[in-house]
Amino acid sequence: MTGTSLENVEPYLNISPKAYEHPADRAATAALKAVPMLDTLVRRLIEWRYERALRQFYLGTSLKVSEQQCTDLWVSHTAACRILDMPDKYDLYVSTPVSGIAVTIGSKRPIIVVDSMVLQRLGPGEQRALLGHELGHILSDHVLYITALNILIAAGSSVPTLMGLPFRALQTVLLEWYRAAELSSDRAAALVVRDPQIVCRMLMVAASGLPAEKLNLDAFMAQAMEYENWDDPSDRVRRFFSEINITHPYAVRRVSEIMRWVQNGEYDRIIRGEYRTRDEETDVRGEAGDAMEFYGERFRGAFRDLGENVTNFGSQVGGVADQVSEWLRNRGGGSGTDG
Repeated sequence: MTGTSLENVEPYLNISPKAYEHPADRAATAALKAVPMLDTLVRRLIEWRYERALRQFYLGTSLKVSEQQCTDLWVSHTAACRILDMPDKYDLYVSTPVSGIAVTIGSKRPIIVVDSMVLQRLGPGEQRALLGHELGHILSDHVLYITALNILIAAGSSVPTLMGLPFRALQTVLLEWYRAAELSSDRAAALVVRDPQIVCRMLMVAASGLPAEKLNLDAFMAQAMEYENWDDPSDRVRRFFSEINITHPYAVRRVSEIMRWVQNGEYDRIIRGEYRTRDEETDVRGEAGDAMEFYGERFRGAFRDLGENVTNFGSQVGGVADQVSEWLRNRGGGSGTDG
């Protein structure tokens, strides 16, 4: 659909993010919702004008997109909002530099900020995919925890504990969640543009820093397959530990994940209109239990690959994972609502 207007695309009326949520995102979000004081802590930080300060910063230093400013981008933004049947309208800014290629910030009134240099490398379709990805974060209510992670990263290890949970453990959980949340938002982007390959092209540009028209998507997807099929257990463990402190999964992995989702038929099912809506109830307690299992298996799997050759660093990270799982178990299932 590159270069094609989205005005005639039918919206996914009342679609719930649970309809396309990646299983890792579902498990990680359930784990976060099982932390009773986490939402309270973050909301209090926001009340201390953290969000207001950010909004003023971007209003003062960036370009606000509107019907009169960057009109084509604004049309794509409003069309993407309509297609996902977003509950509100959201301010959009263009700035540079932006961490990653775009960021969504704020909780009560989220705003989207896109890197201007990246926009120049993306075609119209890839720009729409990027906007759909960020709107996916808003629809899934990811923004609250993204804010929490940004605060923790800014604070650094000078804060030894929060709510009785060691700083490093909390940051590890949030980073694990953030990587999973990115996979869900890639799916939202595919639903907006109605072509998963456009999302793959966007990720190819993000990985290379080169304009989309100068790149070969087939070659990049073959590269993603090569990465996924790498079968040396020790290398997979090195990959696990190289990814554990980053916010975004590698672009090649994200390509593999989006195409796997398409191949299993879930994408086509939603396109046909068969999807979960926001008014359907969520089994919060059941998802919290699944989350504990997810975290345990996620970290134990890496150690199984290593066998007896687990490094001291790996053991330390595993100890953090065990501590997180045990802490969540002691706190109980918690409560939450459907996004």
